[in-house]
Amino acid sequence: MRPSLVALVLSFALTAAHAADNVLTIVSSFPRTGSANAQTTTIVNGIRMAIEEAGGAITLGGTVYQLNYLDWDDASPEKGQWDPAVEGANADKAIRDPDVMAYIGTYNSGAAKIAMPKLNQAGLVMVSPANTATGLTKPGQGEKNEPDVYRPSGKVTYFRIVPADDIQGEAAAKWAKEMGVAKAYVLHDKEVYGRGVAESFKRNAEKIGIAIAGIDGIDGKASNYRSLITKIRQHQPQLVYFGGTTQNNAGQIAKDMVSGGLDAKLMVPDGCYENAFITSAGAQNLDGRAFVTFCGAPPAQLTGKGKTFVEAYRKKFSAEPEAYAAYGYEAANVVIDAIRRAGKKDRAAIVAAVAATKDFDGALGKWSFDANGDTTQTVVSGNTVKGGAFEFVKLLGE
Repeated sequence: MRPSLVALVLSFALTAAHAADNVLTIVSSFPRTGSANAQTTTIVNGIRMAIEEAGGAITLGGTVYQLNYLDWDDASPEKGQWDPAVEGANADKAIRDPDVMAYIGTYNSGAAKIAMPKLNQAGLVMVSPANTATGLTKPGQGEKNEPDVYRPSGKVTYFRIVPADDIQGEAAAKWAKEMGVAKAYVLHDKEVYGRGVAESFKRNAEKIGIAIAGIDGIDGKASNYRSLITKIRQHQPQLVYFGGTTQNNAGQIAKDMVSGGLDAKLMVPDGCYENAFITSAGAQNLDGRAFVTFCGAPPAQLTGKGKTFVEAYRKKFSAEPEAYAAYGYEAANVVIDAIRRAGKKDRAAIVAAVAATKDFDGALGKWSFDANGDTTQTVVSGNTVKGGAFEFVKLLGE
């Protein structure tokens, strides 16, 4: 190679290296394939809005860094929802890229179990707008090795914006009691999130005198649950609680309850708090009989900065934000705030800054992270379905 050509190549290489020095990347990992896409699109929109409001750049130590955002899919066409192999690959890809300073995700708690130990070992901060499985953060609340198994470095590098399922399960059980439910039957989709929130509901329901007639895990890909509904009907429960997501056939359960003549309410957690649930179940099978809890306040109930965000979202996208849009927005703002306070492009400094988040005044109100990486927010809302749309009923536990 001629000396002049060598010099040119080196020049390009140095320019590229210099450009990389002035780029700071935030990635997100959510299921962007399948029915969760509508929900995760609004989360991603919220993240983009936060970055745009920050001017798309951040100044650290006198140097201006471009804020680069990468929207990654952790689902696969084969599964039609999040895929452990894809989520693991996303975490590995983020770790290898020296410009990646924060990982916003995941949507599914099972996916978090894949990414958390990888990112923790690498010292890369992870902030979830949606994970609620209790064992991810709280000692003594999940499996015996949780949450230590997700913290191989011995440090807390995972944080979540939403309250966990111990709070949601208790609120759901108390709400059922207020409705006059004396007997319930519990179902779950066998996944980390669904099983966990179902067990939390069962445990809390029994504490306050609701009889649990049975608990079963379902095949989330079954064509129907007619035989299961026949079995449940024999117990004559006033309520069926399903712990799981829309993607694991919550809508089919609602359909089969109606067609199978099961005269009972259906209560589901926030994994079904999306328009895709109403579409899959059919509004006529939910109206007046379906009840949904959500770890937070619905978009229309947000006040202050939250209300401002919702109004800006509507104006920008000409659409209503789904439930987790504000949580994506909040997660991104927490990350951006922490990067500013860290004052440098350094993963360890950013982890420390996120952990030090106290009295954050954002779209969700004023809150902090505790020592486990949990939010101090405890708001859970109760919602129903009327006229083919979700309708806010009340804040639970008040």
